[in-house]
Amino acid sequence: MVASAVFILDLKGKVLISRNYRGDIPMPAIEKFMNLIIQGEEDEVTPTPLLSTEDGIHFLYIRHNNLYLVAMTKKNSNAAMILLFLHKLCSVFTDYFKELEEESIRDNFVIIYELLDEMMDFGYPQTTETKILQEYITQESYKLEKQVRPPMAVTNAVSWRSEGLKYRKNEVFLDVVESVNLVVNASGNVVRSEILGAIKMRCFLSGMPDVRLGLNDKLMFENTGRSNHLLIIGAGKGKAVEMEDVKFHQCVRLSRFENDRTISFIPPDGEFELMSYRLNTEVKPLIIAEVVVESHPGSRIEYMMKAKATFKRRSTANNVEIIVPVPEDADSPKFKTNMGNVEYAPDKGAFIWKIKSFAGGKEFLCRAHFGLPSVKNEDPDKKPPITIKFEIPYFTVSGIQVRYLKVVDKSGYQAFPWVRYITQNGVKAHNKNNDIWIIIKKKVYNVTEFLSQHPGGEEVLMDMAGKDATTEFEDIGHSNDALEDLKKLYIGDLA
Repeated sequence: MVASAVFILDLKGKVLISRNYRGDIPMPAIEKFMNLIIQGEEDEVTPTPLLSTEDGIHFLYIRHNNLYLVAMTKKNSNAAMILLFLHKLCSVFTDYFKELEEESIRDNFVIIYELLDEMMDFGYPQTTETKILQEYITQESYKLEKQVRPPMAVTNAVSWRSEGLKYRKNEVFLDVVESVNLVVNASGNVVRSEILGAIKMRCFLSGMPDVRLGLNDKLMFENTGRSNHLLIIGAGKGKAVEMEDVKFHQCVRLSRFENDRTISFIPPDGEFELMSYRLNTEVKPLIIAEVVVESHPGSRIEYMMKAKATFKRRSTANNVEIIVPVPEDADSPKFKTNMGNVEYAPDKGAFIWKIKSFAGGKEFLCRAHFGLPSVKNEDPDKKPPITIKFEIPYFTVSGIQVRYLKVVDKSGYQAFPWVRYITQNGVKAHNKNNDIWIIIKKKVYNVTEFLSQHPGGEEVLMDMAGKDATTEFEDIGHSNDALEDLKKLYIGDLA
C-alpha cells in the first residue's frame, strides 16, 4: 500500500488538512476530486470509494459526518488497505476529539498534523493504535517535552500493548453481543433477517499475558474467494452456526488459529473488539408487535397494539421500546396500557411504548388515541414501519458459547475472567389494518375470524361494544352465552 498524500475536506471540497508524504503528485490535483463527485451525482452513478482521473491519479475516500477523508495515489496500491487506513484515521481522531467534525478539525489541527506524521511515513502506515499514540501525542503541548523517547510498544512486535502494566486486581471481561435485524411484513412473515455479532473485551491485566479463548465444541474454518466463513458445531442442540465475514483483531495469532482452531492472543489494555461476524440464518422475531389502526379522517385515529415475547421464560428483555409512527397532524394523545408507560414524541412523529422488563412468553396490550384536526386522508401505500428496540442479557440467538477463557502469565498471577451474553434487536413490522379488535369490560378480543365466518356478526358485536368498536364500556345488555363465545377470541386485558 502506498498513499502519496492524505486530505481532509469539507463537503464543498475545501481543504482543511493536507499532508504530502511522497511528493510525486502535485497537491492542487485534489481540486479534481470534487469535480468527480459532482459529475457522479449529476450522472446518477452509484457512488464508489475509488475515483480516477484521465491522467492516472486515483482518489480513495470515505465520508464521515460533514467531512471527506481522501487518499491520493498514482501507484498500483492496495485499495482495501488504504480505505482501512482512512477508517482507522477516523477512529483515532474520534478517540482524541470525541466528535470528528469540521469544527473539531479546525480546533485541533496541530494535534492532527502530529498524528498524521506518526500514523504514516512515506505513504506507508505505521502506528495506528490510539492507546500507543496517546502515550506520546497528547492534547496538552507541555506534556510533549516530558516524553524523551517513544514508548517501547512502538518498536515492539506487540505494538498494541505497552510493557510494565500493573494492576492490583487482574480481571478480563468478555461480552458476546449480537444485534438482530429483522424486517417483518404485515402478515407476520420475516422478509429479511441477519445477525451481526461481536466479541468485545475489557482487559485489566498485568504484564504481557497470553489469553486463550474457546468457542463451543468444534470449529471449522473455510476461506473462500468471497469471504471468510467460520462454522461452529455444537451451538445449541447439536446445531451448526455458519458465520460469515469473520474479522479478528490484529492481536489474534491467525497462524495458530488456522492450525488448531485456538483463538490465542496478547490483548490490548482496556477495551477492544476481539472479533466480529455476521449470520444470514433465518431468525424468528423475539418480540412481535401486532397493531390494529382505526382511522377517522378529520376526527381521530386509534391504535390497539399487542406485544408478545416469543423467547423462553427464563430470559428477560430489558429496556424495551416500541416506536409506532403516527400522522404528522396528530394531537391530543391519550394512552392506556397494562404494562410500562407510553409517551408521545412529536419530534419523531411517533409514540413510544416503554417496558422496562419484558419476561419471555409474556404479552401486553396498549391503546393509543389521537385527534386528527386535518381532513386529509392518509396515503394507504405510505405505512412507516414499527421499530422495536430491546436488550436480552445472558442470551444469544446464534447459540455461540464461550467454553473457556484462560489467562496465562509468566509471573503466575490469578486472573478473574467474566463472560456475558447480550442480544440486541431492531425489529420492523408494518401496520396490520386488516384485523378488527374490540374491548368489552376492559378485555380485548380479536374478532376478525369470527366476522369472516358469521356474516352480519358485526352488528351484534357493535351493539355489545356500543357505537364505537374500540370504546370501553361497563354495561352489556346481552346474555352470558355471547360472552362465552367471545372467550375463544380473547387476547388479553387492558388495565
